[in-house]
Amino acid sequence: MKVEERQKFLLILTIVVVALYVGDLLVFEPMGKLWKSRSDTIKELRKNVQEGKFLLARESAIRGQWEQMDTNTLSSNTSLAEQQMFTSFDNWSLDSGATVTGITPEWKNDSTNYMTLNCRVEASGDLRTLSRFVYDIEKGPTALKLDSIEFSAKDTGGQTLNLGLQISGLALTTLKK
Repeated sequence: MKVEERQKFLLILTIVVVALYVGDLLVFEPMGKLWKSRSDTIKELRKNVQEGKFLLARESAIRGQWEQMDTNTLSSNTSLAEQQMFTSFDNWSLDSGATVTGITPEWKNDSTNYMTLNCRVEASGDLRTLSRFVYDIEKGPTALKLDSIEFSAKDTGGQTLNLGLQISGLALTTLKK
């Protein structure tokens, strides 16, 4: 091969390599990223559709659970809600044998959709009765949350204990259908 032909060949080869590089940089790489992005979007949409189908299949069960939770919330009428709370504490103390020595209610308007009734509850008894009292509160159907629990000994032998509870009750203020 002559030098001039070799130079032409190398020049054409260089132009082809540069064209391929530019094509890869400007066409193939962005198209690959776009393809992967669309593929990820499709995968996410398929996942959302699958979750939606699952929720639709369980709609009646979920609505039933919500209705049960909705009926177990405290009344939006503050005096009625406090009465519900006091009655519940009386029932729990009778069932467990614990002695409730004080209940201090305080309302908080956290949102336009709900209010919380925060109560400080003082009770006394032995370990078995107080643990049963706390168990009954936790397992009861009422929408309550135990925020804190404090135990302290009332006597030097530790047979009688004091219990301090901080409890929050939920009252929905939205109109029920």
